[in-house]
Amino acid sequence: MFKPVPMTRVRLLILEHDERALLRHLGQADIVQLTHSPAGPETAPLPPRSLGNELARLDPISARLENLRRSLELPRIQVAPEAAVFSVDEAAQNLRIIEEQCGGLLKERRKIEQQLAELAAIDEKIADYRNIDLPMDEPDASSFLHFVTGSLPVQNFKQLQTSGNVALLPLAEKDGRQLLIAMTTRTGRPRLNRMLQQIGFEPEKLPVVPGTTSAELSERNRHEKKALLHDLHGLNAKLRAKGQEFRPILAQIEDSLVLERNLLQAEQQFPRTERAVLVTGWVPNIEIPALERYVREITHGCYVMESTPAEKISDAEVPVLLRHPRLLRPFALLVAAYGFPKYRELEPTLFVAVSYLLMFGMMFGDSGHGLVLAIGGMALLFGSRRAALRQAGLLLSFAGGSSIVSGIIYGSYFGLPQFKKYSLWHDPLAGNPASLMVAAIEIGIVMISLALVLNIINCLRHGKWMDAVLDRFGVAGAVFYWGALLLATKSAAIRANGFLAPAICLLLVLPVVAWLLKEPIEIWRHHDRKLAGQSGLFGVAVESFVNTFEGLLSYFANTVSFVRLAAYAMSHAALLMATFMIAENVKHLPLGGNLLGVMVIIFGNLVAIVLEGIVASVQALRLEYYEFFGKFFSGGGRPFEPFRLQTTPVAESPL
Repeated sequence: MFKPVPMTRVRLLILEHDERALLRHLGQADIVQLTHSPAGPETAPLPPRSLGNELARLDPISARLENLRRSLELPRIQVAPEAAVFSVDEAAQNLRIIEEQCGGLLKERRKIEQQLAELAAIDEKIADYRNIDLPMDEPDASSFLHFVTGSLPVQNFKQLQTSGNVALLPLAEKDGRQLLIAMTTRTGRPRLNRMLQQIGFEPEKLPVVPGTTSAELSERNRHEKKALLHDLHGLNAKLRAKGQEFRPILAQIEDSLVLERNLLQAEQQFPRTERAVLVTGWVPNIEIPALERYVREITHGCYVMESTPAEKISDAEVPVLLRHPRLLRPFALLVAAYGFPKYRELEPTLFVAVSYLLMFGMMFGDSGHGLVLAIGGMALLFGSRRAALRQAGLLLSFAGGSSIVSGIIYGSYFGLPQFKKYSLWHDPLAGNPASLMVAAIEIGIVMISLALVLNIINCLRHGKWMDAVLDRFGVAGAVFYWGALLLATKSAAIRANGFLAPAICLLLVLPVVAWLLKEPIEIWRHHDRKLAGQSGLFGVAVESFVNTFEGLLSYFANTVSFVRLAAYAMSHAALLMATFMIAENVKHLPLGGNLLGVMVIIFGNLVAIVLEGIVASVQALRLEYYEFFGKFFSGGGRPFEPFRLQTTPVAESPL
């Protein structure tokens, strides 16, 4: 707790013929994050192998497998660890055999699906004509008459009606267009076509089936579709049976391909000699003995291992592995949403757990509402199979418990007025609300002070002595903040003793001067003339002044920001008070007033639970991220991602 798992960078020099076996063991052991190393005098003379052709060979096999699995409607399954692993050639051969056995059925299904699609297209074209016996012969099959089918804008239909020598059969209106059949003599065809073109006619070509009508064709299609669907149902049953028969071996083929791809990608990371390979990676310190045992067994003792503690390496290179107690994992997810700590940073999950629940309970203080949240959280915790939902359920249960405690302090149980007399303190709106605001600011002072202490510790752990002492969030910042609080609360006593001016100089002016001088001193200490030359001494001075002014404002703004804890607590109480006032007025209605009043109370409590619950959770998280994390937590760490050959995610979060 408070810091990541200690890590070590490991370099293993092994013979090339042991590389695959070692990677297989590491992929199952789940203890090493492999890293890429270029060739060079400090590693190995030859660059990592380029295996693009071998990886490209897997793509068409994987595509065929995915296509077959979709065709057989098979979900992904995990193969038992003891199942045999196919080589690429064996996987391709087994896949080819399954494709051949299923190919005939799949081809027949595609044929039926194509026929059904063709029938559906025909039905769509004749849908508006199926209730009339329209001949489906060629439109100009008659020696004397000319037929056209299609649609035109509804407003232009009357214009067509007034034209002579044209017989019209109007059908349905669709999307502002009039469907119709127009008929004229063979000699009147040119005139009709010109007229139709002028009034926006869009012809619709119907399928040609000589010797039948639209009604007969629609009925025949219906019978054909019924027969095809029956055949399709039988084919699907046979394919499902085939799918169940081949499901294990298809999953095994997929696992083999994924395993081979992961191995090839890993092999591309390591430099080598003619006969040896340099495997590099990060390992938790506690796993070093197990790693050595694996390597010794696989290589029969023919290896060289070099270990470098993470403390001797830059934070930017060290991955971070966090292992929290189960009860803290939901809060670790809140931290991870902001970012991972760097390797030498203090890990703030425990502080977040305490402060988040305290702030949430203060804003959402009602024992009844907290009980609802706790019950919902327990339902998620014990009723969900997904790890993320279980973590959310545990967080919701904790938040509900915090609300129950605050509700007991406030005397709030679903906002019922008769329970307020049992409060340990009083309702947020009762008494003097300023006392609640003072309590909220006091919480903010404690959290900001804790953030300053954590930042000083982090700077010292990174060897940043100047930042630890002179930074606005270092010792100088802490002296200024605590000095300002002291002067604000005890100024009368200090003035009475004649120490006001020295106190202001020592507690306020001196820290601010330290902030102003920090950047110029850093440039002078490191002789960084290039940095100073880019913006000039005037630019450095302006930047220091701006940072100092920002620091002054941030301390004030961040402290005052915690007043929102009291504001939302009063808002929650006010919403419940308004609910009961409305319910009291509704009860006096002559018809069903009492029932309606109860419904108002229930609805008001539901709104408070949902709306105020969301607001309280978001506001507490905002205070964590901006007012607390912003002073000491960078969130720039990289999570530890061990090399895995398995194709399914682990059940538990690494947090």
